[in-house]
Amino acid sequence: SHRPVVATRTSGKMDKPLISHHLVDSDGSLAEAPSEVPKVGILGSGDFARSLATRLVGSGFSVVVGSRNPKRMAGLFPSAARVTLQEEAVGSPEVIFVAMFREHYSTLCGLSDQLAGKILVDVSNPTEREHLQHHQSNAEYLASLFPTCAVVKAFNVISAWTLQSGPRDGNRQVPICSDQPEAKRTVLEMVRAMGFTPVDMGSLASAREVEAMPLRLFPGWKVPALLALGLFIFFYAYNFVRDVLEPYVQEGKNKFYKLPVFVVNTTLPCVAYVLLSLVYLPGVLAAALQLRRGTKYQRFPDWLDHWLQHRKQIGLLSFFCAALHALYSLCLPLRRSHRYDLVNLAVKQVLTNKSHLWNEEEVWRMEIYLSLGVLALGMLSLLAVTSLPSIANSLNWREFSFVQSTLGFVALVLSTLHTLTYGWTRAFEESRYKFFLPPTFTLTLLVPCVIILAKGLFLLPCISRRLTKIRRGWEKDGFVRFTLPVDHALAQKTSHV
Repeated sequence: SHRPVVATRTSGKMDKPLISHHLVDSDGSLAEAPSEVPKVGILGSGDFARSLATRLVGSGFSVVVGSRNPKRMAGLFPSAARVTLQEEAVGSPEVIFVAMFREHYSTLCGLSDQLAGKILVDVSNPTEREHLQHHQSNAEYLASLFPTCAVVKAFNVISAWTLQSGPRDGNRQVPICSDQPEAKRTVLEMVRAMGFTPVDMGSLASAREVEAMPLRLFPGWKVPALLALGLFIFFYAYNFVRDVLEPYVQEGKNKFYKLPVFVVNTTLPCVAYVLLSLVYLPGVLAAALQLRRGTKYQRFPDWLDHWLQHRKQIGLLSFFCAALHALYSLCLPLRRSHRYDLVNLAVKQVLTNKSHLWNEEEVWRMEIYLSLGVLALGMLSLLAVTSLPSIANSLNWREFSFVQSTLGFVALVLSTLHTLTYGWTRAFEESRYKFFLPPTFTLTLLVPCVIILAKGLFLLPCISRRLTKIRRGWEKDGFVRFTLPVDHALAQKTSHV
């Protein structure tokens, strides 16, 4: 068995240790370390090995680094770390970090006798091509080369920068897996001593999954990003046909200058509005499905389950498009084409001998339209901010649910009113149907209006009461029967099983 490793402060000459002799526990409290100084070995002299040595020394470990060229590499490591030959580095440490690429593992086979019984911590990461090419993870391959060692997979998701700057500047979690419980426990304690949070991923068979983590670039954003891109392309093409192509075909007017700003600014609010409605549509569908089934104990279809899981990403993309729309709108008066339009309007006013132009209805419409837009963007900003983990963790469940659910629905209502005020009576004007295509905003109103109507129906006592009973465990055709109290202060809950 392996004894636990506990870090203490060494006497090495460092400018400023990353963690002092007051160790940071996983709960954030400070704990005094004992006087014993554990030794840790590192095989490798690359960037990650140097950052790892810096972190270990600053956390109170005695570090010895094994390199093929110790004299040349010694100056790159902290002065408190001893850089020597690989044969000497693996002698006394119980825990040895293997900080080298997979293809170099075979070069360590000559050290098999010296490594016997020690803990080897594999920190390597394969490339995407190597991950697909090899069916065996790097850690499992290392374990096959050294069957007498206890191999642990750890630290592969932590960057060299995070090791040097500290866990608060990066992800604190360190996934760990191994087939040897004692070896895993030893590395778990080392991770805590270094200021990180260990996450037990089970046996070494999980190493392939752990090694795939750094290869995934925004895995939860792929579907929402493609959805947003598809909506943008559709609405951009639709607006292009209506605002650019139609005047060119029908009247011979060249309005292709509208493509970079005007058409984009007309497209962005459509995408933001539809994405926001798609955040709350799956909740409506889930509630309707529960009402139809009369139970909450049946799984939703896979497509609906995945849709519910992507609501956060869809909402953030909606906020991104809405923020871009606000910025583009502020840029509209700065365009040279807009200035020409103002001058032409002024000249036309002079030629027609009109001294005062004022449309009371248009003035009020624009004032209300802009005010509702600012309020909707403010609500979306609040939703986006509370989606950040640092903010969400400071809220309890009721507060988070109120912001994301209630205020989110308010944002949808404000966006709907913003769109309706923009449309005003335009939807009923024949001139707005270019190429017989309805105005763009009329297309975006369908789904949000259905959601608002459904939400209103769910507030009816007959439906609301039934839905509440279902979500509290009542089943239409099951064995559980109970009635909700009419007065929570006086009545008691009754149940029949």
